[in-house]
Amino acid sequence: RSIKIQGPVSTHALASPMASRDDIKIVVQSMKQIAGFIQEGASAFLMEEYLHMTVYMVVASCCVASCINLPTCLSFLVGCFTSSASGLIGMKVAVFANLCTAHEAWLDIDRGFKCALRAGSIVGFCLSSLAVLVLFSLVLIYRSSYFYGQEMQNARIMFEALAGYGLGGSSIALFARVGGGIYTKAADIGADLSGKNEWNMDEDDPRNPACIADNVGDNVGDVAGMGADLFGSFAGVSSASLVLSGPSATLECGLATYWSAAMFPLLISSTAIVVGLVTMQLGLAMATIGDDFSRIEDCLRRLRQIFCLLYTPVVTCLCYVFLPPAFTITPTHSGSRGATAVIILLGLWSGVLISYSTEYWTSHSCAPVREIARTQQVSPATGIIYGFATGYFSCVVPVICLGFTIAVSLSLQGMYGVSLAALGMLSCLSINLAIDCYGSIADNAGGIAEMSGAGLDVRRRTDALDSAGNTQSAIGKGYAISSAVLVSFALFGAFTVRAGISHVDALDPWTFTGLLYGGMMPFAFSALTMKAVGKAANEMVKECMSQFPRIMRREIYPQYARCIRISTDAALREMIAPGALAILSPVVAGVLFGTNCTAGVLIGCLISGTQLAVSMVNAGGAWDNAKKYIEAGALGEANGLGSNAHRNSVISDTVGDPLKDTSGPSLNIVIKLTAIVACVFAEFIGTFSTPAGGPLWLS
Repeated sequence: RSIKIQGPVSTHALASPMASRDDIKIVVQSMKQIAGFIQEGASAFLMEEYLHMTVYMVVASCCVASCINLPTCLSFLVGCFTSSASGLIGMKVAVFANLCTAHEAWLDIDRGFKCALRAGSIVGFCLSSLAVLVLFSLVLIYRSSYFYGQEMQNARIMFEALAGYGLGGSSIALFARVGGGIYTKAADIGADLSGKNEWNMDEDDPRNPACIADNVGDNVGDVAGMGADLFGSFAGVSSASLVLSGPSATLECGLATYWSAAMFPLLISSTAIVVGLVTMQLGLAMATIGDDFSRIEDCLRRLRQIFCLLYTPVVTCLCYVFLPPAFTITPTHSGSRGATAVIILLGLWSGVLISYSTEYWTSHSCAPVREIARTQQVSPATGIIYGFATGYFSCVVPVICLGFTIAVSLSLQGMYGVSLAALGMLSCLSINLAIDCYGSIADNAGGIAEMSGAGLDVRRRTDALDSAGNTQSAIGKGYAISSAVLVSFALFGAFTVRAGISHVDALDPWTFTGLLYGGMMPFAFSALTMKAVGKAANEMVKECMSQFPRIMRREIYPQYARCIRISTDAALREMIAPGALAILSPVVAGVLFGTNCTAGVLIGCLISGTQLAVSMVNAGGAWDNAKKYIEAGALGEANGLGSNAHRNSVISDTVGDPLKDTSGPSLNIVIKLTAIVACVFAEFIGTFSTPAGGPLWLS
């Protein structure tokens, strides 16, 4: 097609000594070259990361096969491979879309917005469809005569074998999130502290040796990591729903005695994908940005609103078409169509309330972020204090919504109800993932535009796209954390079913011991990941500062490969200890101190991890948007780029970087992973416990 291309308004500071930017072809060629560097770096890191995870998969599958059974081991391996594929698909789409979005934003902001959002939707719908398809295929395989057959009396052991699918997905998601988070934040902090604060450079200045590593990190951390994370949530809650419904196969009018009712969790997810496709088409058709950049956030916000409005009648119809009028879940809990619809919709709309709360605390359009920005005029310390306060305040609404949802779901249909509420909240998984990937793509597009010298107008457009993406990314992380709470609690219920625990008593000494240890775990995990980012960032700053004098004298080109290697080595080296802590803790606690201690660990980790994750993510998002608010000149020219207020905001933002992109998002996987590990190994842990749930060595 014929495209009218307008050249860059001005050339970048590095343009004249390196190459002439008068010719548009040179700018386009530079865009392609930079995008190629980002693609090569992202592919190389993922391949090395997957090689390391292959070792884990081999060792862990042997443990699962020997301690549990072969079908569970097969489910585990399928979950691992599917989670890895989810991350790889997300990264491949994102690195291709980065270049396209930069070029389209060069022409028109509407085209840039739609390009980034369409690419994000490809990731969202591919991953959601893959997750549902693979799980349903596993169910059909296990129903064959080679495994458990089609008799619904075997539903319990078949569904328990499927729990390995959730374990595989969540464990790979943890390594992807932690490794990608360490990679991206080491590069981001190194680039900011050395380039912005020491040499007064712009964001993504091509003279900064860490800028390519920073853009690579957006793809491997925010896209591949988030894709694996949300896949792990889906796999975990689907497995929990099936495990919790399995025992009803032996009850009169049991839920699992009806095939359509037993597969109801998959029906919820599959119809949500169809509704999501309709939502995306409507959202794209209604999206018009023009000269008013504030419409970008409105367009993204509208997608969630449209989805919830469309999905509400759809899920209600599902309940009345595919569920029996009344059914039994456990000897003490029964269910009905109406109650099931209420529970799912409660999860769905609780997510909406949480998203509005997150937006208020992290958007530059709202008072908290603007208040932080004003405090940056005084010192970075006051901005950091206000940011922490913002993060702590932001926990209130999510906790109230989650508490109410759990209370109602648990009262109506027991733990199975909680798993349905989690599925309701996760029903907009494809839309949330699309919006989250949109933010990362817009961020990378801005970097490509800056480094290629495409012009100030292009950078202004991509900054507007990126700023809206930052807020929506914080909302997506809030969704992921909130859904992880419901998923973890549902998996806790599945653990109690498999371990034969009828009630959890906080006065039991071993339960209370587990509560204390579980409450400490998220803090220990966060300390490991934050220290890892700090160590790698120190190396990055030293490397950048050693190159800058010669780069500024035009003696050498920036050595991007050295910074990429620093981030890669740090991520692969430092992701092992946090992963081992999350995976081994529930099993070690159970083997040494019994099933009651493991139950305490799961509850303690869930409670403290939720508050810590929400406060970290929202505080980091608020600091980031306060910095962008200052960079946009909202506090006046005297407090714009290069001012003391701006330098102070950069310091606050670098403090928040590991909170919002490494430790915080990883914690939601920790609370899920500890629960799914305990669920899968429940019977194994039970062999080391007394009938009362204490340690076997006491008897």
